[in-house]
Amino acid sequence: MDDKKAKKTPISPRRRFFTDLAYTAGLGVMGGLLWAGYAEKAKSSPLTLRPPAALDEPDFLKTCIKCGLCSEACYNRPSNIDRDTGKPRPRTLKMAKAQDDVTIGTPFFIPREVPCYMCDDIPCVTACPTGALDVAKVTNPKTGELDYTMMDMGIAVVDDNSCIAFWGLQCDACYRACPLMDKALRLEYAKNERTGKHAFLKPVVDMNACTGCGLCEKACVTEKPAIFVLPREVALGKPGAHYVKGWDKKDQQRVQERVGKDVTTHDKRSAKNPMDYLNKGVEY
Repeated sequence: MDDKKAKKTPISPRRRFFTDLAYTAGLGVMGGLLWAGYAEKAKSSPLTLRPPAALDEPDFLKTCIKCGLCSEACYNRPSNIDRDTGKPRPRTLKMAKAQDDVTIGTPFFIPREVPCYMCDDIPCVTACPTGALDVAKVTNPKTGELDYTMMDMGIAVVDDNSCIAFWGLQCDACYRACPLMDKALRLEYAKNERTGKHAFLKPVVDMNACTGCGLCEKACVTEKPAIFVLPREVALGKPGAHYVKGWDKKDQQRVQERVGKDVTTHDKRSAKNPMDYLNKGVEY
């Protein structure tokens, strides 16, 4: 019998039900896998560098609507023209894609590729419509004007094992690239005891002045940069709450607020009388 003339066998309601059920279950599993993949990107790498004046990461992710206006304002700024080529520089702020280790759709930058050029008018911040990039963070309270020296994207860290200046070779590439020369980055003189004839000119970062722009990292001459930018919470240590800086008024205030609270550490040894364990050797 000709196939064209053959009649199709109708599918029973029972068979159609189970077919639809399997199809729906398959879609559910696929959706779960896709959501799991997205959830992995819901939290950026702790090494992610955000635009200037970004809120703390949890608040930033809640506030950023992934519009990309900051990236567009950064790229289209008048000062973005390269003096040598007459063409716009590559885009500093990137909008994260699936392959990036950053929350999808949020802005970030990689200094070794394209650093922040610290524009006077900070267009990326003023373009943000939600406050995820907080203008107040880069506004001088005395003048009320934008101040690029108040940017805080991270802090530069020097690896003295791979920095050739620490070998005794003269290199000041990072120093000359720093827009806050002798403030955020300075060269420290030290005698080369090995030769007795030469000197070290070691790059030293001032954590209070460095903005984390990454121009030093971009300029570094080593194959893998010997100076690189990290988020402050990653690069810097943090003393315990029981340490007090006697010259810091805020620290003094913190101590006064803790007066009357029990901040003593209790363990098995503290429960004993000192005479029970002193002069009996070291306890392990």
